[in-house]
Amino acid sequence: MKLGLGLYSGMLTEEHFRFARQLGVTHIVAHTPAENILPSTTEGYWSYEDLKRLCEYVEEHELKLEAIENFLPQHWDQILLAGPRREAQMEKLKMTIRNMGRAGIPIMGYNFSLAGVWGRVSGPFARGGATSTGYLEAEAPPQTPIPHGEVWGTRISKDAPEGDIGTVELEEMWSRIAWFLEHLVPVAEEAGVRLAAHPDDPPLPVLRGTARLVTHPDHYRRLLDIVPSHSNGIEFCQGTIAEMPNADVYDAIQTYASEQKICYVHFRNVRGKAPNYREVFLDEGDVDMTKAMRIYKECGYDGLLMPDHTPHTSCAAPWHAGMAYALGYMKASMELV
Repeated sequence: MKLGLGLYSGMLTEEHFRFARQLGVTHIVAHTPAENILPSTTEGYWSYEDLKRLCEYVEEHELKLEAIENFLPQHWDQILLAGPRREAQMEKLKMTIRNMGRAGIPIMGYNFSLAGVWGRVSGPFARGGATSTGYLEAEAPPQTPIPHGEVWGTRISKDAPEGDIGTVELEEMWSRIAWFLEHLVPVAEEAGVRLAAHPDDPPLPVLRGTARLVTHPDHYRRLLDIVPSHSNGIEFCQGTIAEMPNADVYDAIQTYASEQKICYVHFRNVRGKAPNYREVFLDEGDVDMTKAMRIYKECGYDGLLMPDHTPHTSCAAPWHAGMAYALGYMKASMELV
């Protein structure tokens, strides 16, 4: 198994690469890289030259770029909304996937959702009052409708009409993701790239009037069956799975790891279930994380595991310290199993 670290666009720096190597990380996930890292972003796709340059930059620090996580909202808002320009955007997504294959980046993570990760709050939820995030029904902001021209809380179009997109039913969302997969998976197969679907976080059946696709581990089955392919896989966010009502996280790991459907893992622990849960340190949540690690190993999973986020500690470098704690725990667990 591989130890990974996810870095946002502004964190893809020499300093953070050194930090990763010092903690035993071998692989990097680039989270939503923007124009500062990939200048071709402004063209609606990511060019081979930009992607190759990023790979080489990572490799200079004895690391490997394992995945890119999330298309930029402006690259596929029309696909998510089933808008009039979705065909044109799909052609550019195909260019991105082909260019990733040429550059040697094996995984593209995505989250097919209109509301995105929305409504979470921060607080002293982890041990010793460490700051982390969660979803608390009584404290979540009002679920206002999504305005026209917005996806994932990002305003895409300044000249969008007044009003909102209204209600989007579950079967309509399944129809949209089916169109997405039917068009993109064959290209991913040819390019040698795996598309990895993130579950809905928070795992609520409806958010801001729009249906959510994967709010229970069993829902992944329908997604995988749309286009059966090694290139149609899942980004297994273990924290989100653990938050899901009536979900058995160990059974989910066993099922999808055994089928080799997991492209990479967000290794995170929580307390509680939706609509009320809090993120905590790996060793204090509802899930026995060493037991989980052992199941991955027994099922033959040899891919990447990374802490997608972790509590911030009370010190001069709260993110770094929190990540160092998580990565040390993960590295020890890997060696143990």
